[in-house]
Amino acid sequence: MRGRRNILVTLGFALSVSLIAAAVSVLLVSYHYSQAQFDLLNMICSKVAEQEPETKKIISAALKEYTAGNRDGAAEGDVLSALGYDISDFSAPGHNGLSAAAGFAAGMLLLVFTDWYRNKRDAMRIRALAEYLEQVNTGKAAIWSASGEDDFSKLEDEIYKTVTFLYQTKDSALQARNDFAENLSNIAHQIKTPITAISLSVQMMRQKASKVFTAEDIMEGSRHLEQVEKQLLRLTHLEEALLVLSRIDAGTLHLQREEVDVFTLLVLAADNLQELFADSRTSVEIPEQGEMLVIADLDWTMEAVMNLMKNCMEHSPGGKVHCSYAQNPLYTEILIWDDGGGFAKEDMPHLFERFYRGQNAGEGGIGIGLALAKEMIERQNGAIRARNRPEGGALFEIRFYSH
Repeated sequence: MRGRRNILVTLGFALSVSLIAAAVSVLLVSYHYSQAQFDLLNMICSKVAEQEPETKKIISAALKEYTAGNRDGAAEGDVLSALGYDISDFSAPGHNGLSAAAGFAAGMLLLVFTDWYRNKRDAMRIRALAEYLEQVNTGKAAIWSASGEDDFSKLEDEIYKTVTFLYQTKDSALQARNDFAENLSNIAHQIKTPITAISLSVQMMRQKASKVFTAEDIMEGSRHLEQVEKQLLRLTHLEEALLVLSRIDAGTLHLQREEVDVFTLLVLAADNLQELFADSRTSVEIPEQGEMLVIADLDWTMEAVMNLMKNCMEHSPGGKVHCSYAQNPLYTEILIWDDGGGFAKEDMPHLFERFYRGQNAGEGGIGIGLALAKEMIERQNGAIRARNRPEGGALFEIRFYSH
């Protein structure tokens, strides 16, 4: 419908211009034709008057009868002018001028009507845009896409894009608020557990302090102290993880981009976990497969790999954590897997969610390690996924893309 209206407006302007041009053309052609008539008749009358001077009176009388007019002061040798006639006396009596005036008037009327119709249509479209923006402000606007190719259609398209962006921003803000509330709830839950354990241990130690200490009391007190230290260590890890997460969410965590050798990365990560591996009697296998470089931040990427190795260790205590890596023109792949029972089926969709702890999670975990690993790797043009191996055990697959 809008395209049809644009065609009508364009056609109206075209017809208006055509009528005006036609009226002007009629005037010009009429003038030219009258000039030709005048020149021809002037030549004939001159020849006749030159050969028969007495015919001037006859010619003058005939012309006066035709034109019903007379004029003085004509140029010499110009018989018609000498007799008092000009071009306008030999044109059609008023018909050409009347036709031209009528055409010109019709063209002007059509032009005025077309312009009025266009202004009215533009006013209606402006009113529609204003009403749409009012609906946007009240949250009642529906999806609206522009049609056509005129300036208003371009404006409508830009408004639609802006409204769509505002809705997306609003949805993102609501999602961020919900995530923030959920994270606060999870943090409160995570902090509550060690604080409760510390409080109970302190109460038990106070009760023992009022008695005479025996060897058994000293041993029990040592166990309470170990429990307090363990929970304090857990709180320290939680604090560090929360600081990193807050820097990631705020966009203030800056990662270095430098060439990192994959074998060196895996060895450094394993060395930092050597004490934990020794306590759980778990070994690490890292074959040397030649130099392969990735562009990444060594420290934070090593932190991510450590979290993956630690997860494998917790799921296969006393077993072995395996590592391998390979490279092709598209990406560098790092595989880390264990010989344990693998991931539970219901845990698979939630492995990389913050504060999620699976069925076989290790004691004292806070459920942030895998989420941090995913954030670090994906921020460095990488991808990570987890799956169960057909032979058994859990497998983490990391890919750093070259482009």
